[in-house]
Parts: sequence; C-alpha cells; structure tokens
Amino acid sequence: MSKVVTGKSELVQFSYCNLFKSRAFSDDQKAKYSMCVLVPKKYKKTLQKLQAGIDDAIRDGQEKFHWSDKQVKALRMPVRDGDEEKADEHPEYAGMYFFNASSDTKPDVVDADLVEVIDSDEVYSGCWGRVSVTFYPYDNHGNRGIGAGLNNVQKIKDGE
Repeated sequence: MSKVVTGKSELVQFSYCNLFKSRAFSDDQKAKYSMCVLVPKKYKKTLQKLQAGIDDAIRDGQEKFHWSDKQVKALRMPVRDGDEEKADEHPEYAGMYFFNASSDTKPDVVDADLVEVIDSDEVYSGCWGRVSVTFYPYDNHGNRGIGAGLNNVQKIKDGE
C-alpha cells in the first residue's frame, strides 16, 4: 500500500462527495464514504505523486498475488482520462484526470486551517482542496487492479 497526499500548490477538485454519510451505489454493495477526485492535467507534480503511489501498489500486488508482467499490463487502473471517458456527458471532466476513492470509515474532513468540518454543506462537488489516499492492489477472482482508499480531505477553497 502506498499513501499519497496531493500538493498544496496543485489543488484537486472534489466531485460526487459522500464524505459525511456512507452510500451504497447498488443493493449488493456495502455502503462506503467516497468521492471522485479531479486532477487538472497540467498538474505534473501531483500526477507524478499519484503514479508513484500506483507503481508502489503494483509492486505490492506482484509480491502478494504473484502477478505476471502480462497480468500487470491488464490491471484496472484507478486514474483515468476525463477527456476520453466523461467529458462528453460531464464537461467538468474536460482537461482532467480522475479517480474514485472510498473508505469503510468516515474520513477526517478539515478546512484550510485544519479545523474539523462538521457542516456537510461546506464540502461539496466543485470545491477545491487536498486529499490523502492509499493505493492498494486487489485480486478478486480474476478481477485485478489498483484501488484507492480515501483517508483524509482538506477543503481549501470554494468552486463551482
């Protein structure tokens, strides 16, 4: 597992925030806290940090699950291209990479001054901030990939 904290100078945008109440997206799923993290493509330092965390998780998966090079090439990766997958239906994904992160337990949510946020209306889809995530390998009956666990969220500024 590899923990990554996005940078102070390269804020990420929050989307589909379920940070104060867990949610299941289907009847057969366990309710989790989650959010989608949008990373502007121009933020090279943040993207390098994310890739380094993913690379560490791949190495963990190779050790734990004995993944072959062929299996590694076929892994489901967490960070995806918003222009290719979402921009037609969701213009906010244009010029962005994105990934979903979730947790069984409620993440710590703080403001720019590191004060705990208790009003769920304060942190919403569209605002900007920092996130702490842990990338980890999974291998469930042939469904292999790298997942993102949500640790902490810091809202820095409002957005649309």
